Amino acid sequence: MRLLSISTGKVLPLFASHHPNYSTVASAIEKKSISNLVSPAPIEITRLGVVGDEQADPSVHGGIEKAIYVYPMEHYAFWNELLSRETKKLVDLPLGALGENFTIEGLLENEIFVGDQMRIGTLEFTVVKLREPCFKFNAKMKYKGAAKAMLQSGFSGWYLRVNQTGALAAGAEITVLPGQRLTSIADQNQALFNRGNQKDLWD
Repeated sequence: MRLLSISTGKVLPLFASHHPNYSTVASAIEKKSISNLVSPAPIEITRLGVVGDEQADPSVHGGIEKAIYVYPMEHYAFWNELLSRETKKLVDLPLGALGENFTIEGLLENEIFVGDQMRIGTLEFTVVKLREPCFKFNAKMKYKGAAKAMLQSGFSGWYLRVNQTGALAAGAEITVLPGQRLTSIADQNQALFNRGNQKDLWD
């Protein structure tokens, strides 16, 4: 298990053509990789996440409890295939394209639990919860069914709290220190899907 990329984004106008009430909306979902295996620059990680990263709506993104958004590289093939089919264009998403701060490999939603500790390099983090997609994800992916597809697939990724700050670079190894292991990220996603009240995803 290792960290493949660290990405950050600035708050910018996002064209929200897939929402009835907005033509544009502020979002920092547009992330760019600033440390990767080709150029593994050390990046400072604070209690509030990656230095230089921004959030447009602190009520749903960022803060101590959602400081870092993690996404598995293994799901990129699913999104490339889905978006290529829906847009009728060849899609090859760059790392960070799902809005994540950390792109990782070797660890999936059914293998990680709320309360687990993740040690990445010399830094330590706590798994907090899944990512719940919204209409901004549809706008970012330029596909009105993207948020629904994330929920149905269970390919949600998850948020981390930062326990130990410091510098981190792509290529760092990941170790999981199990917590109580009562609820996996996959369990959370299934519960959210079963509630069936996520109408904001596809209005």
